[in-house]
Amino acid sequence: MQTIKGKYILVTGATGGIGAQTVKLLVTGGAHVFITGRNATTLAAIAEQYKISPDKMFAADLSKSTDVAALQAAYFAVFPGIDILINAAGIGIIKPIEVLTEADFMQSLNTNLLASFLLVKAFLPAMKAVKAGLIINIPGVLGKVPMAGAAAYSASKYGLVGMMQSIREELKRTDIRITNLFMGGVDTGFWDTIDLRVQRDKMIIAEEAAKAIWFLCQQPASGVVSEMVLQPFNHQAI
Repeated sequence: MQTIKGKYILVTGATGGIGAQTVKLLVTGGAHVFITGRNATTLAAIAEQYKISPDKMFAADLSKSTDVAALQAAYFAVFPGIDILINAAGIGIIKPIEVLTEADFMQSLNTNLLASFLLVKAFLPAMKAVKAGLIINIPGVLGKVPMAGAAAYSASKYGLVGMMQSIREELKRTDIRITNLFMGGVDTGFWDTIDLRVQRDKMIIAEEAAKAIWFLCQQPASGVVSEMVLQPFNHQAI
């Protein structure tokens, strides 16, 4: 297994439950971590908590190309390269088709798919320059197995999987690796605005979800974990 000590890592979605716990593990492991998220106040609090300097954080809406370009500039102003991109940003809109609006659908695509496209466009060239790097995406289980009410969410996550599989084909002559983490229910704020009866006490806790990402950051140089599935015992869809 490779060490994360000294690695240059960008964590998107750092203001979320999984993202914040991942930042904690990476910083503790000695990585150089740059964080981004939509909420500037929460992002600043996380940076202060884990002793990340203000120049290594940047609040952004990753579905906007101008924000991603600004993030790219801020990142490379302090880091010479990027070893690992962890894409933990996302949104969950779970509604039956009768009440799912066009705005809901487009917000899902923009946040979960377009943002990922813009991120890869911005940071993959630095990896290609050295022919090495790791991109970790979190499509979630609903990016493999659909669920009632998840038309918009699954569409965005299936799209993410297909996009990254295609990009993987473009990178075969390099040592750039792409890993998709298919995560089941995790007890985070993700569920706070979703009108479903769920047993959050039986879900994966955010700390354990973050450990899965931390583990994936240490993949051996001679191989790649293309996919990893982590689900609660009581709801194994895959």
